[in-house]
Amino acid sequence: MNIHHLELFYYVARHGGITEAVRNIPYGIQQPAVSGQVAQLEAYLGVQLFNRRPFSLTNSGEKLYKFISPFFSNLQSIALEVQGESSQHLRIGASTIVLRDHLPRFFRNVRRKYPNLKIMLREGYQADLETMLQRDELDLAITVLEKTSSPGIQSVGLIELPLALLVERTSNITSGDQLWKQDRIRQPLICLPGAEAICRHFQQGLARLDVEWFPSLEVSSIDLIETYVANGFGIGISVQVPNAELPENVMALALPKAQFPAVNVGALWRGRPGPLLQGFLDELRMAAKRLAEKA
Repeated sequence: MNIHHLELFYYVARHGGITEAVRNIPYGIQQPAVSGQVAQLEAYLGVQLFNRRPFSLTNSGEKLYKFISPFFSNLQSIALEVQGESSQHLRIGASTIVLRDHLPRFFRNVRRKYPNLKIMLREGYQADLETMLQRDELDLAITVLEKTSSPGIQSVGLIELPLALLVERTSNITSGDQLWKQDRIRQPLICLPGAEAICRHFQQGLARLDVEWFPSLEVSSIDLIETYVANGFGIGISVQVPNAELPENVMALALPKAQFPAVNVGALWRGRPGPLLQGFLDELRMAAKRLAEKA
């Protein structure tokens, strides 16, 4: 009997169907693969294990699930027990602004609860981070949420961040309206690559106002936008983050959400979180709530 087929059946039975199973299996696998492999298990056993629509376990399925459930449901907890607290670790990916401005303070609080926790950090955009999750190179990603996650990837929104223009403090620009009223915006625009959410949301807002303003300088991170604005290269488009520290000669001008959609920052992970990851997610939600209250 194929143990992997039993594992897939366990998730199908536990979550009430193949679609929900795919969302909770802790590694990337497509729905047809689950369906096909569970069908192979049924063929091997010579019985039907569950009814598809509406979902229900057959008598044979109930008997098999009752037998295998204690083993598969306790795998995560026994793994942590065998590893010991000293071996607990999380691989976390995030954008530059999250790694720089928020995770250091957050990790100090988390370490009080998990003093032996080992953390590995990776920087990237949403597409890169989701790929790393699928390849089992990350346990958790903190990034902009925009689209439906891939099968097996779970997500939760944490905080909405409004778009903001970054300008030099010596600039005579004090609001976006001053720019939109110009016949042609002459100030250079500094932004992330066009495919990134911040840039796309900004261009969508400009389109609503019937304004054209295209990038003069495209950079790879929020940090670089701030640096080039501080050095007089133009006006940057970023997000307004509570408690974020900007260069001394740079200020942020918030843009109205009615015209410029805010970006939603959240967490991504694979399948059902184990005890360690669940505890980390709970702490992350509380930290995001405190941050939002300060906005």
